[in-house]
Amino acid sequence: MILTLNGERRETPSLETISELLAHLDLTEKQVLVEQNGFAIARDHFAATSISDGDTFEIVRMVAGG
Repeated sequence: MILTLNGERRETPSLETISELLAHLDLTEKQVLVEQNGFAIARDHFAATSISDGDTFEIVRMVAGG
């Protein structure tokens, strides 16, 4: 499947949900914000939100500092 991740087209294995995508990218769900096709996705919906070939994602990793 072809997805656009943070502006870069990438080929990934067949994935069903945002949770699977994040696991494939080695990202922890609690540490990211996800936008799919221009819409922010609530963290508690990652496991239930389907993804399709051609989708566009912006994934922002939250970082604490001090």
